[in-house]
Amino acid sequence: MSTQILDNALGGVGHTPLIRLDKIAQANGLRCNLLGKVEFMSAGGSVKDRIAKAMVEAAERDGKLIPGKSVVIEPTSGNTGIGLAMACAIKGYSVIITLPNKMSLEKEALLRALGAEVVRTPTEASWDSPDSHIGVANRLQREIPHGIILDQYRNVNNPLAHEFTTGPEIIEAVTSTPSTTSKPSSEKVDVIIAGAGTGGTITGLSRAIKKKHNPDCIVVAIDPKGSILAQPESLNGVVDDGQYVVEGIGYDFIPDVLDRSDVNTWIKTVDDESFSAVQQLMKTEGLLVGGSSGSALAGALRWLKTEEGQVVANTPGKNVVVLLADGIRNYMSKSWFLKIAMEQEPSPLAATITQLLSRKENPKETHTPEALATIRTPTPASH
Repeated sequence: MSTQILDNALGGVGHTPLIRLDKIAQANGLRCNLLGKVEFMSAGGSVKDRIAKAMVEAAERDGKLIPGKSVVIEPTSGNTGIGLAMACAIKGYSVIITLPNKMSLEKEALLRALGAEVVRTPTEASWDSPDSHIGVANRLQREIPHGIILDQYRNVNNPLAHEFTTGPEIIEAVTSTPSTTSKPSSEKVDVIIAGAGTGGTITGLSRAIKKKHNPDCIVVAIDPKGSILAQPESLNGVVDDGQYVVEGIGYDFIPDVLDRSDVNTWIKTVDDESFSAVQQLMKTEGLLVGGSSGSALAGALRWLKTEEGQVVANTPGKNVVVLLADGIRNYMSKSWFLKIAMEQEPSPLAATITQLLSRKENPKETHTPEALATIRTPTPASH
């Protein structure tokens, strides 16, 4: 986090904190350090701010963006679009974002608030269909004068942004935090875990850490069931319903920026465990994360129970970093979040409040601790 005045919001991209997830670690019997890289604290609200900034600035250096003329067009699941819309609002470029229908209303609203035009496309359209968000973006680019697709799926600045910013930030946080008796540390990034969408994040993180910091770091990529990114291919078995609700990870093709040789192991996740992990992060760690962050944590906890993972889980001082890609801001109208927030079983405290407020109040009555103790607090139901 900068302590100086920034020239504009792009100066607030990245520089996000690495936070201990001690309560979740304790609840799962982990002896290693479980750490979350909290990307919703970036200026545009997600890890994708980094690649948006990098792609725009590289295109400007290369003369591909012409002030006052260029129209930036991008197919995206939303967060890259928000980052691009923010960057282009600052720099003065027009923006068109093509967005599959399943993506949240909040993402569209934020895009429009930043001045972008939004075109929705059928979620079920395959990536190479002319009706998909990629196909529609390509058509618009062909027909709109000075239209340019920066193309997060092929743009080398996608993984480079993480190799040069996200990865080094994680390394610096880990290496600059001394090992102590109460909080031992290997002072290395021993495991890095992140969801895979375009794959630029996991690829860039792997290269940053393995090239210059710890070649033995274990890189774990998370892929939702219904996506085909994982290896071996047998992990990507046919599911009854190929559509997954979680946004921002998984694809029906292999993006060019994803180098699967940079990944040591893949974990497949399902929606229910992802959203349960979101709830854990909120209720125990106070982190208001989005669905793909839940996928990353759920995958991390699953991997830590494997034979390889248990060695790490049972070693004090080992540092396991989970990338938490975005915040809940983009998903608050989604049914899965409303279920978490609004349809929970009443807590014992809620029952106590109901009992107190249902009694007729005596203006002269003083609610001493002894008086309040006479109101029985229900025992929490076992689950």
